[in-house]
Amino acid sequence: HAFLETQRKDLLESIENTQATIREIDIFSRQKFEEAFHKINENFQTTFKKLFGGGNAFMRLTDEENSAESGIDVVASPPGKKLQNVLLLSGGEKALTALALLVGIFQYQPSPFCILDEVDAPLDEANIGRFTELVKEMAVQTQFVLITHSKKTMSIAPVLYGVTMQEPGVSKLVSVRFGATA
Repeated sequence: HAFLETQRKDLLESIENTQATIREIDIFSRQKFEEAFHKINENFQTTFKKLFGGGNAFMRLTDEENSAESGIDVVASPPGKKLQNVLLLSGGEKALTALALLVGIFQYQPSPFCILDEVDAPLDEANIGRFTELVKEMAVQTQFVLITHSKKTMSIAPVLYGVTMQEPGVSKLVSVRFGATA
């Protein structure tokens, strides 16, 4: 009987230790999530204003009491428009807002390179100009690989790679490097 009682106490102690560890991990993960959420939100707001030349945007939790299981709403107000859910924006506005959020996340956890595939496709010329200015600014610390059909976007690249298909099924790579010649 004493042996079983010792085993029971050991099991109860293990359960309590495990539950305490889970509580600590929950607290730590909530703190880290909230820290990241707030910093990304700040970055997003700053980038949104830069890309739109004003306006306001932010992320908000759908359930602030339970951040670990909450959803996230993105609310945006381009200059001259009222605050609304991002789903109600035009295609170009959605694209710029998504880029602002992507950059906000990227700035929180920078990477040495970034690949963007035709993110400028839904943008008009003025917005492509804002986008390329942002890329040039970020290119100081990050190498970009941009897939694009926009001549304006191509104009900021130090190197262009083109893929052509002169014969069906046979791709050919063409490269052009810009800059000073020796």
